[in-house]
Amino acid sequence: MTATRRMRELDRAEALRLVATVSLGRIVFTRHALPAVRPVNHLVEGGDIIVRIHDDGALASLAAPADVPGAVVAYEADAIDPVTHFGWSVVITGYACPVTDADEAARVASLLRPWVGRPMTRALRIRPDLVAGFRLEAERTLPEPTALG
Repeated sequence: MTATRRMRELDRAEALRLVATVSLGRIVFTRHALPAVRPVNHLVEGGDIIVRIHDDGALASLAAPADVPGAVVAYEADAIDPVTHFGWSVVITGYACPVTDADEAARVASLLRPWVGRPMTRALRIRPDLVAGFRLEAERTLPEPTALG
């Protein structure tokens, strides 16, 4: 019996649950009118993705003033085995808005530790509008026919 891979679409709830099981993802945003991607660690809270940023980094431009609705971003996270190629991938598209409440910012800072030694003074909350994901999984096929004789 041989195993092949099939791609199965994930529903929104399963996709967000899977993103919450990993701590690293990639945020896709616009920088100088071109697409840019940065790896970041995250947490999932109430269906939103939260990342921390530092003031002089490329992501600081996403921390717009509170009266601006936010910047459209994509967020991708996955867990795919490099040998079997089984696993999952999720892409979330939505608005990134700064976390402006001081108490909420302090709470997020206590939950989400930066991986680099630079001070991360701000946070972004991504509110998902579109959630698309898939799982690569084994699909069993029938045994190969054998020659009789």
